[in-house]
Amino acid sequence: MVQTERSFGEIHFGGAKLGNRARTRRLVKVADALVRHPGGTLPDKIKDPADLQALYRLVQRREVTHASVLASHQAETMRRIEQHPGPLLAVSDATELDYSGLTSIRNLGQIGNGSCRGYVCQNVLMVDPDGRQAIGLANQILHTRAKTPRGETRKKGRRRKSRESRLWPEATKPLPGDRKLIVVCDRGGDTFEQLEHEAKSGRRFVIRSAKDRWMMAGHAGIGTKQKLHATARRTKAAGSYTVEVGATPEQPARKATVQFSFMAVCLMPPKQPRGSHSQQPLPVWVVRVWESNPPPGVEPLEWFLLTNEPVERAETARQAITWYECRWVVEEFHKAQKTGCGIETMQFTCKSRLEPMIALQSIVALTLLNLRDASRRPDAEKTPATEVVSQEYVNVLSAWRHGEARPDWTAHEFFLALARLGGHQNRRKDKRPGWIVLWRGWTALQLLLTGSRLANKPKKVG
Repeated sequence: MVQTERSFGEIHFGGAKLGNRARTRRLVKVADALVRHPGGTLPDKIKDPADLQALYRLVQRREVTHASVLASHQAETMRRIEQHPGPLLAVSDATELDYSGLTSIRNLGQIGNGSCRGYVCQNVLMVDPDGRQAIGLANQILHTRAKTPRGETRKKGRRRKSRESRLWPEATKPLPGDRKLIVVCDRGGDTFEQLEHEAKSGRRFVIRSAKDRWMMAGHAGIGTKQKLHATARRTKAAGSYTVEVGATPEQPARKATVQFSFMAVCLMPPKQPRGSHSQQPLPVWVVRVWESNPPPGVEPLEWFLLTNEPVERAETARQAITWYECRWVVEEFHKAQKTGCGIETMQFTCKSRLEPMIALQSIVALTLLNLRDASRRPDAEKTPATEVVSQEYVNVLSAWRHGEARPDWTAHEFFLALARLGGHQNRRKDKRPGWIVLWRGWTALQLLLTGSRLANKPKKVG
């Protein structure tokens, strides 16, 4: 929603190579329509039947693929990466997209418990850790989960192109080998193949440990082999801090005091290779975070983070932890894909038409996520609203809120009103509005804007 002379569609899709400029212009127009009305099915988003049919004709073209639609946005993201001073997080994570209802599409993979069909969608979301704001999608892979061939040996399984663990190193391949980038992964990324890939990439990484690997203390790899988690648990605490713990069906939200420690280790490769990796030990640092005094009946928090960032003092360990804590932004992005944009509600009859729309709607989901982030910036009460949205939006929303246009609104005032339009009560005891409330307000604001334009449209004479 950043103010610019170019529209959302022009910024992210104006450079799409679709065979001719008319198709690119159509894609830009569709993107602008979707960002104005992101929710619901495609007929809900695009009310004009002629525009909706034009979209359907567009995705029928063989030139319009998932890769060709995503490429223009990726180029814009790479430009932003190059201009960013760093550090910048590349948060890699997978989510499942369920299209079980599309029975006419035969070649979708198993997801969930095996009874559903769809894609494993691996996203690499670029996040500014200072404002925890997503700046773009560096990569997206739509993976169709394959059945393991009967009688497949471990060696053949490692070489199989459809092996799902390949997604982690493949997803970050397009990223530059620059130390200002930190690849952040949850436990799914804890494979020796991924750890070695990132260690050799020229980037930094923070990956949550899932496997209690064999290791040796220090980076020299001298001494007896020990188990990673048990050894890390014996290290002395280097500091403590308070963390917010989100609510779950089992327990309410709470604040927890956690301690952290760190040490240099040398990870041993598995004796039986799993994936494409060498048999050389891997020097890293492990940072442990744990809750020593949890409330009664509550499972204590505990993380083990692996990183190639030199962790030699408490401040550096705390920095690595903070980078990992930014990982939740990608979880919110997945919610924006599904709940905000209804990415799983599309009713196409073949993959070639479905996949480019997944790419398009994923970029629209970023704008929903950034509505919330812009409203929470520390300087929002001093920043003019026109640095975030256009003057027209400010005038229309302030007129709705106060009965008169207030062009000098701050970003804070704009987002409070947008949340109010979306159903938030703006009471002191209320939590800050999330992206879903802001999205509802954004959708309603489009209707106000349309009405304002119609009311101010010059009348024809004669």
